[in-house]
Amino acid sequence: MATTRSVSRTLWVSVRSMLILTLVLGVLFPAAILGIGQLAFPAQANGSMLQSPGHTGPVGSALLGQTFTRPDGTPDPAYFQPRPSAAGTGYDGTASSGSNLGPENPVLLKEIAARKAAYLAQNPGTIVVPPDALTASASGLDPDISVANALDQAPRVAKARSLDLAKVLALVHQQTTGRDLGFLGEERINVLELNIALSRLEN
Repeated sequence: MATTRSVSRTLWVSVRSMLILTLVLGVLFPAAILGIGQLAFPAQANGSMLQSPGHTGPVGSALLGQTFTRPDGTPDPAYFQPRPSAAGTGYDGTASSGSNLGPENPVLLKEIAARKAAYLAQNPGTIVVPPDALTASASGLDPDISVANALDQAPRVAKARSLDLAKVLALVHQQTTGRDLGFLGEERINVLELNIALSRLEN
């Protein structure tokens, strides 16, 4: 009888523990994190979605890079272009990853040479191609490019949109984000935010 009571008691303790932990860790904790996120960081908690003139819904997230291409799949000269991506066929959110190729890998060296040639063809007058225009990020979804990369692309974008180059250059500097904490990393520009600002410049 004692053994039976012990087993029953153990089973009841296990069931109660499971129910309590499910309530605390499966309901209350996620609800608390969701509430804190919505109160403290509502934009980030909801995906940092961005709107653009002429579009009824979001055009993308400030946290994820994307391509800006023409119907035939080639880069659209009227938009600033992101850095290369090794995520799937390029900026595929379901296949986030880098190429995992070493710096001396012949495949990577071939890709860099092809990217350099394409970059120089798209942005004539470029003297030194920025590294972020030649290599993909570790995630393949990097939304930012370097200031040098944006400045190289500005003349092409201004010409394609029949805009004054000085206005486009000023926009690039306006959209520049400084180093984290003032000293970490490099200055950068979010490509989607820059292109949205570019669209507003024309309206």
